[in-house]
Amino acid sequence: MQIRAISKPRNNDETRLLEAQHQLRASVFSDRLGWEVNVVGDRESDRFDELQPTYIIAVSETGQLAGCARLLPALGPTMLVDVFPSLLPQGRLDAHPSMIESSRFCVDTTLDEGRAGGSVHEATLAMFAGIIEWSVANHFTEIVTATDLRVERILSRVGWPLRRLGEPKNIGSTVAVAGTLSATVDTFRKLRPVGYRSKISGPFGRAA
Repeated sequence: MQIRAISKPRNNDETRLLEAQHQLRASVFSDRLGWEVNVVGDRESDRFDELQPTYIIAVSETGQLAGCARLLPALGPTMLVDVFPSLLPQGRLDAHPSMIESSRFCVDTTLDEGRAGGSVHEATLAMFAGIIEWSVANHFTEIVTATDLRVERILSRVGWPLRRLGEPKNIGSTVAVAGTLSATVDTFRKLRPVGYRSKISGPFGRAA
């Protein structure tokens, strides 16, 4: 499993992967979960995609998109503050320069990439490790996100517990919760699956 970080696509392969992540988001969030998201054709996008985010992309050994997430500085416009303020105490986020928001996290569990740690999909662990690796490499120490209780349980199971910022609430058909996650070298080393490879330039090198 290879992890890439893409902001502006630099070649046809990166353009292909970014298009594939919009398609995966439509498949997961609209088709499977039934969320009310903006889908045009076969791709999902929103206004936060226009803010030059960094996308963390997991690529399978066969070159297929295996997972994706979107990262934006927490001090700027974020999905959590602007779309889901009800998940925050008094609707506010105590953001700081070392905090990054992760949103639109999803994994293609139909790919035959196996499961790491017994029950967690390899792509899920690779995505967790990739988000941490990029965050540490870019001097972010804390990740804030809104997620559902299923993903919160997975985070706890793999030893990367979410620190809740508020109580879970119903958002459409999902019970969601906002929280923060630490981004540290030790956590990265604990979570990265066997065979993890990275194109992120940072303190961990090109491959692990």
